[in-house]
Amino acid sequence: MRAVTDAQVRKLMEEMSKHGRIGDAAMKAGMHRQTARKYVEAGTLPSTMAAPRDWRTRPDPFEEHWPEIEARLRATPELEAKTVFELLQEQHPGRYEDGQLRTLQRRVKQWRAAHGPERDVVFAQQHRPGEAAQTDFTHATELAVTIAGQLFVHMLCVLVLPYSNWQWATVCMSESVAALRKGVQRALFQLGRRPEWHQTDNSTAATHKIPEGSAALDEAGKRSFNAEYVALMKHFGMKPRTTEVGAKEQNGDVEASNGALKRRLEQALLVRGSRDFESVDAWQAFVDHVLRKANANRGKRVGEDLAAMRELDVAKLPEYVEEDVRVSDWSTVRVKHCAYSVPSRLIGEWVRVRIFEDRLEVRFADELQLACERLLGRNQRRIDYRHVIWSLVQKPGAFARYVYREEMFPSLAFREAYDALQAARPGTKGDLEYLRILHLAASTMESDVVAALALLKMSGKPVAADAVRELVAAPAPIEVPALAAPTIDLGEYDALLVEQEVAA
Repeated sequence: MRAVTDAQVRKLMEEMSKHGRIGDAAMKAGMHRQTARKYVEAGTLPSTMAAPRDWRTRPDPFEEHWPEIEARLRATPELEAKTVFELLQEQHPGRYEDGQLRTLQRRVKQWRAAHGPERDVVFAQQHRPGEAAQTDFTHATELAVTIAGQLFVHMLCVLVLPYSNWQWATVCMSESVAALRKGVQRALFQLGRRPEWHQTDNSTAATHKIPEGSAALDEAGKRSFNAEYVALMKHFGMKPRTTEVGAKEQNGDVEASNGALKRRLEQALLVRGSRDFESVDAWQAFVDHVLRKANANRGKRVGEDLAAMRELDVAKLPEYVEEDVRVSDWSTVRVKHCAYSVPSRLIGEWVRVRIFEDRLEVRFADELQLACERLLGRNQRRIDYRHVIWSLVQKPGAFARYVYREEMFPSLAFREAYDALQAARPGTKGDLEYLRILHLAASTMESDVVAALALLKMSGKPVAADAVRELVAAPAPIEVPALAAPTIDLGEYDALLVEQEVAA
């Protein structure tokens, strides 16, 4: 039988006040006559008549060992209910089944609320217009955006004005100083104004890492700022500040906005009907469009933010930093803990490296020598066989134990060719034959060499440098026929003019 609601009893009382007939009132209120009489006599609503239940509907399976459980929780409040449950199963085999875990979790939750330790309180802060901007990085790969069909693994550098919740996001590859510079700069020039403070967390983009086993670097318990970050703040006339170490909630406005931003982008992608973009710039333009629409709805408070901030009267910084690096005898330069190969003619020379957020440019005497994607992380390497093959083919004995040997196989076709050569000519002879093929790829077109290797494999012929060279040999030059230059008689044009006069 369905329980009578407060709304039914109110309808009952309303009908009784009209005519006083219990049967008609009960019928219109949708309840039995005897039920209606009970509520009329009581003169109260069902919600106030229900007595609180102080009994269990089933036995408590943990009653016997609850004192033991409670003692553990008091001694170690950080223990999770699942851990306590696993300990009970170990100490009392066969007594507890896995299906009873949820019961214990509810019981522990109730105990913590009634008798557990005090919890940290988050104190809401009042933000003042134009006082500060908060910046944070968030992973965006979960949006499943693709660039030309390939999954785009990336992050967003998000800047938020806490007072108005105005925000701007910049596509980036990592949580680096270059990414922070690019994100802050794009946001400030979008605003055209600058706040007094810039706040970020204790990421290595803004602060130095605390060495393992060491205390904080200053008496306030905060890390010192990176020189590059200090220079960035000085250029834009902002004061830097960070949250306490491990206190993400102090950057709460931007932390909270990250989830809202990704939900907004997710909805916009659903409306667009496709997650594929032709380039990173196209994806960035899409993000900008979504945020312009969102920021337009925050007009009044954004206006207060802008009115309180100073005008942005500085020039844009270049989106790179420069380092002077010497090229090693290995024909490599080491930049941000990663190795990159450069043309061997630069060995021993000092080159200038422009470090962008997502790429590198190596210059010598103001001329570009190398442009490539920037490696992420530490101790990575990007070795181009074209930079070293000219020396390696003259010293084939070095190939077997070459540190960057694996980088000398630019594709699976080359690896298969090397294995076939080693099967036929083990040792240095096979290495030399392979290096000649690699030299051919560097001096002609790698794709032509790959096609030649595929043809040899399909025809069942043995792999050899001479055979590959014959297949990729340049075609014979096309003979251009010699044409005699015609003699031009300008008198023919005069004849045409005379014919036009006669016709007129």
